[in-house]
Amino acid sequence: MSLIEALVLGMVQGLTEFLPISSSGHLVLVPELLGWDVPSTSFDLMLHLGSVVAVVAYFWRELREIATAFFRDGDEARSQRHVAYLLALGTVPAVVVGILFEKTFEEFFLNPTAVAGFLLVTGLLLIGTGVMIEVSEDVGRRRRRMDQMKPKEAVYIGLLQAMAIAPGISRSGATIAMGLFIGLKREDAARYSFLLSIPVIAGAAAFNLRHGFDAGGEGAAALLAGFLAAAFFGFLAVRFLLGFVRNHSLRVFAYYCWALGLTVLALHFFA
Repeated sequence: MSLIEALVLGMVQGLTEFLPISSSGHLVLVPELLGWDVPSTSFDLMLHLGSVVAVVAYFWRELREIATAFFRDGDEARSQRHVAYLLALGTVPAVVVGILFEKTFEEFFLNPTAVAGFLLVTGLLLIGTGVMIEVSEDVGRRRRRMDQMKPKEAVYIGLLQAMAIAPGISRSGATIAMGLFIGLKREDAARYSFLLSIPVIAGAAAFNLRHGFDAGGEGAAALLAGFLAAAFFGFLAVRFLLGFVRNHSLRVFAYYCWALGLTVLALHFFA
């Protein structure tokens, strides 16, 4: 793997992990469309570790407050402990589904047309959520904070996150959409989605370690370049989307998913 390929794939991972357009889908389609070799499990691991570093760096203060809340008293600490429980509950569905249906999801990663189909589904999800947001905001129903979520609502978001193991279903898109559906403020829906990504992405990376780690597949320089690019662009994507979602619909990302999905299907059936 050349350094250019590593940097491009790292950038793709960093941006698409947190923008609602599916990182896993892009990591399947970009090498396919450009004629590059499929990255190794070790390279994929480094990209995901870069994404974890990005979101941890952005939310470092909030994560520190949540972690130390178990050793403090008061309403604020109680609220932060509740958020920690919600994050734990939201993680469970992805863990269970990922383990039970690992082989099924692995087959999807080898099928670009399936990825294209899932991108179309992501577009529908984002469009539907956009319509729902406009209606609910007109009647003033979007006022809940993340720490006001109920445990069952965290499970609902976790179930959408579990669906997003399939490449082409956007993890951030699905979880933000469900957060908005249950009545969270726009920014709180995005914050919960990003915080929820930390244990899931880190857990998926650790799970992949069972295959071993081979730094010689792409070369140490390529692995480092991919990691750094994923971390840098991931940080930018988190900051951008948190600002964007405050005042804008996610529809533009739906149009992008549809355009990419339809392009891939057209190339497959007509090229």
